[in-house]
Amino acid sequence: MLCTDDYRALAQPRLPADVWDFIDGGSGAELTLDANRRLFDRAQLRPRVLVDVSVTDTTTKLLGGGLAAPLGVAPVAYHRLAHPDGEVATARGAGATGALFVVSIFASRSLEEIAAAATGPLWLQLYWLRRRSALADLARRAQDAGYRALVLTVDAPRIGRRLRDQRNSFAVDPAIRAVNLDDALMATTHEPVAGASAIAAHAAQTFDPSVTWADLAWLRSLTDLPLVLKGVLTAEDADRAVEHGVDAIIVSNHGGRQLDGAVPALRALPEVVAAVAGRCPVLLDGGVRHGRDVFVALALGASAVLVGRPALWALAVDGADGVAHLLRLLGEELAHTMALAGRPRLADIGRDAVLTPERADV
Repeated sequence: MLCTDDYRALAQPRLPADVWDFIDGGSGAELTLDANRRLFDRAQLRPRVLVDVSVTDTTTKLLGGGLAAPLGVAPVAYHRLAHPDGEVATARGAGATGALFVVSIFASRSLEEIAAAATGPLWLQLYWLRRRSALADLARRAQDAGYRALVLTVDAPRIGRRLRDQRNSFAVDPAIRAVNLDDALMATTHEPVAGASAIAAHAAQTFDPSVTWADLAWLRSLTDLPLVLKGVLTAEDADRAVEHGVDAIIVSNHGGRQLDGAVPALRALPEVVAAVAGRCPVLLDGGVRHGRDVFVALALGASAVLVGRPALWALAVDGADGVAHLLRLLGEELAHTMALAGRPRLADIGRDAVLTPERADV
């Protein structure tokens, strides 16, 4: 296992075809899914020489919590689709490397089980449900269990047209449940319909598409936890988020699973960082596969990056040990890139460390 692609190659044959498509696929023609990765590949690094790089330091702090590297696991539903231990194994693996784990509202292990297994920081991701009482219960449980932030996903008033799921008539195996929500609320996810996605049907039934900026105050009032918005891609929304007291922003297009043709996360990152102007941390997810990618995102202003699909690949291959190895590998690749680029500390990775396609003829 020398890179994330090695995990991908081993994970695919271990998983049922419809589960693989659920994890691997994007929406529509998968234009944004492809663009996320392609933009990282087109970035060019500007190395400095004759710099003392005998020691590289990747440690950082995020919302008051220490991280061994600016890395975390993005929220992905139903980890038990990839491994019987599900999110408990992911928490163990992330904790073993000092990485952040953002737990999905649709986790297949309880918030409390995950917290008991974790030795690193946990955040809880939420979708805005029509049943506010369920949302409120999750937020309070997260605080009681020691989670350190709430992450509201804001780019999914409805689920994107994920054609692979529709062709597979994808529904979640009834043996694998979103155990932090009651069975009645989640029933639709287990009911296959020919030519349709049970995930999309469930979202149409349970997600509240009428939520606006004004509703954030209610969510903030439920706990003392910081509030993070995930799914911001424009300077306008980044500015409004800060005005509404958001504590951090995740630049994300949902891994290419929502609006097909949306701007790649890496391209949106500089304008979001400029709009925030240091008022809160900015994270990024979408297309990160290598430590070099982490370096590029940091150079463009990200405080940290999250990986989604690669964590599930590693989980499918080797459970907690696979997740730990993957995150350790990414951290080592980041340190290696920092040394060769002559930037031994995270603070040395500035805008001058990278040329993006807008600034280089590539």
